[in-house]
Amino acid sequence: MTATEKDLTLTVERVIDATPERLFDAWLDPDTMKRFICPGETVVPRASSDAVEGGRFEIIMRNGDKDLPHTGTYREIDRPNRLVFTWESHASRDDSEVTITFTPAPGGTRVQLTQVRFVSEEQREGHRWGWTSILEKLSQLDG
Repeated sequence: MTATEKDLTLTVERVIDATPERLFDAWLDPDTMKRFICPGETVVPRASSDAVEGGRFEIIMRNGDKDLPHTGTYREIDRPNRLVFTWESHASRDDSEVTITFTPAPGGTRVQLTQVRFVSEEQREGHRWGWTSILEKLSQLDG
């Protein structure tokens, strides 16, 4: 691993018209996860979450006829302020980590997502597109 690979980071954010509690809880509930952690045209036929620090999650994203598993370990669960987990997938390093903060803001809650450690700039930019799409879908959730 080069210093460049270790230092690659991305941050995306969005203000969403919902409470921090509602948005935070969406990231831990498998039924809700299936509705928004599906960038672009992907669908999520299966999601699971052991929502405790040290617990694991799994999200199966389906793109056409190809299943793409995404898994990780919850490192910090500070409801409703901060969520930290590893992000393991075909397109990221196994030691990649995601931190999401939920901060009250005019118009709702500022959701800021930062992911660190990518293999390449191309993979980082692919994740930027994916996380941006995910935050868009999160903003459209009803109840």
